[in-house]
Amino acid sequence: MKATKQIRVALVGNPNTGRTSLFNQLTGAHGPTGNYPRVTVGIESRVVEYHGWEIEFVDLPGIYSLSCRTNEERLSREYLYNNPPDMILNVIDMGHLERNLLLTSQLIEMGLHRLFVLNMADEAEHKGVEVDQETFSKLLGGDVVLTNARSGRGVEQILERIAYCAEHCTVLKPVQIHYDDHLEEAIVRTQYHIVRLHRGEQEMSADHSRWLAIKLLEGDQMVLEQESDHSELMAEVWKESNLLEQQHDESAEMLLNAGRYGFVNGLIRETVELGLGMDRLDMTRLLDNVLLHRVFGLPLFLFFMWVMFESTFTIGQYPMDWIDAGVGHISSFMDGLLPESIFKQLLIDGIIAGVGGTIIFLPNVVILFFFIAFMSESGYLTRSAFLIDRIMHNFGLHGKAFIPMITGFGCNVPAIMATRTIEIARDRLVAMLVIPFMSCSARLPVFILFTGAFFAESSGKVLFAMYMISISVAFVTAVVLSKFIVKGANTSPLLMELPPYRVPTMNSIMHHMGNNAIEFLKKVGGIILVGSMVIWFLETFPQEVELNQDYAAQIEIVAAQPESPTQQQQLTELNQLVRSETQRQRYLGQLGEFVEPVFAPLGFNLESSIAILTGFVAKEVVVATFGVLYARGDDASGEDIGLLESLRSSMTPVSALAFMVFVLFYMPCFATLAMFYKESRSVGWTLFSVVLSLAVAYSLAFGVTVIGGAIT
Repeated sequence: MKATKQIRVALVGNPNTGRTSLFNQLTGAHGPTGNYPRVTVGIESRVVEYHGWEIEFVDLPGIYSLSCRTNEERLSREYLYNNPPDMILNVIDMGHLERNLLLTSQLIEMGLHRLFVLNMADEAEHKGVEVDQETFSKLLGGDVVLTNARSGRGVEQILERIAYCAEHCTVLKPVQIHYDDHLEEAIVRTQYHIVRLHRGEQEMSADHSRWLAIKLLEGDQMVLEQESDHSELMAEVWKESNLLEQQHDESAEMLLNAGRYGFVNGLIRETVELGLGMDRLDMTRLLDNVLLHRVFGLPLFLFFMWVMFESTFTIGQYPMDWIDAGVGHISSFMDGLLPESIFKQLLIDGIIAGVGGTIIFLPNVVILFFFIAFMSESGYLTRSAFLIDRIMHNFGLHGKAFIPMITGFGCNVPAIMATRTIEIARDRLVAMLVIPFMSCSARLPVFILFTGAFFAESSGKVLFAMYMISISVAFVTAVVLSKFIVKGANTSPLLMELPPYRVPTMNSIMHHMGNNAIEFLKKVGGIILVGSMVIWFLETFPQEVELNQDYAAQIEIVAAQPESPTQQQQLTELNQLVRSETQRQRYLGQLGEFVEPVFAPLGFNLESSIAILTGFVAKEVVVATFGVLYARGDDASGEDIGLLESLRSSMTPVSALAFMVFVLFYMPCFATLAMFYKESRSVGWTLFSVVLSLAVAYSLAFGVTVIGGAIT
């Protein structure tokens, strides 16, 4: 190990072993975790200081082998081969040792220092699984620690063992997987040719030359490409492979895997004792019989979705009212405290109105992510992909696309990243194109604002309907894309590991909720704050505008008349005319007037057109825009009538519904477009995504306007 008090440790393991959860516990990170394969689709590293050591933990993607058949396997193999870590932290699901230890056998062949983590030990012990740690450690050539990443059990012992090995484990404990005699002879002969042909190029250890020999006989594409210049070596490998196939009527790859499975089975027989009690999988099968039922499974899923959105609105209404009242008190306090000035207008009509009008929706965002986190951590989110796989295939979508689509309810950016789990390029591109149609949490404040203003009696149902519309339109769009636009191979079948159900821990739920609440607050303190200030400036200047009529004189004449309903109505109309004409002559109004004719067929007024424009940057700014634009909303007496009442007075329920539909589908935010370009590496497809979303949004909003107008 290095003598500079620095050490690099790579976490390697199968999907669903709790590898990323353990990484979070070791480093204090709050990365995404979930019960579906390859949640970790990149490489993340963090440095931890422990007893004078700087330990860099590197979280590699979840993989089943080092065969380089998938992007994740290739990424992990290239990292381990080209940047060998000082130690491998092999994370193993203690309840599924046989499946996990195949990867372990391949890691042993690489000849790196290793520490074995038997994770989910609590579950395994509950099922009666016991491991002889001393023998297990001796046979695998590395220390063993029992952990439970969700509760933090064993984390301190891992850090202790890493620090101890960094000081004292200078020699790797020798472990060699022994194969069939003919196969061993072929490995030794190939190893000899490798050392002979590479002599003078580099000093090669026996472990490394043996590993190269095994990979060449196995037909590993990465190593074959690497050694392709050595024609003599390739000829020897071809000869040895043919000889083995003649001797055993099986390929060298099959013989090697058989040898590894033999090693794994022998290890389990020597070290593992299985209990005779009820297996946890029995409960999993019982639940799956109900939740994945061919008839009742989909209605149950839709019911759970309805509960999620109904709860998001109804439960969130109480803290929303508290925050709204708090924002109102702050605004009133600052109004009485500060003298009249431009700064006061900026603070109250710009910052407080814009930021305060958005932050009240924080409880709804938190509640939504609570349900998503619960479904993910419990294992139900994975099953929803299987449940809908058949339907999605009919619509030209891969079953694996459902996980990123559900992730899109939170944010479209990580959802597009999550499509990396889809191996076929065509399937992945279709998924990326329809993910922006999934209603992200940034749109949630817009929907809650409008449902509260126009559909208060059935807010939860309208909110649920908006999300169902987003899924339905995404499916229909996928059909069109698959049949007429995106060409490629047919959608492949869905093969995904189903983990057992687990009761989510409060710690994991709070991580999900806390992270997303922090991200929302960052936007409030960043883009929404800046956006509110910019919108206020454009809506306030130029301050001196020339009106078409002398409205002040007209208001004075009407105000002098005896009070009556007619007088109040006249004052209200005059005040609205003054406000409307003043607004149109300011910078924001001039910009809005330029685009207003485009949105006029949809029934959008000037304020709605302006909000649509600002929403191109980020959908959260839409609510902030309304907050600033209606900050001076007043009645005939000049008193504030509130944002909801201002909306009701300026829009009809039909135009409000059309606005919600347009916001649901129109152009993704800049961050989503940037991620789309990064993942697709195509300017053309990125621009196509923009055009597609605008076309769908405008068409559907126009349809709502026409049909709604005909009905009403």
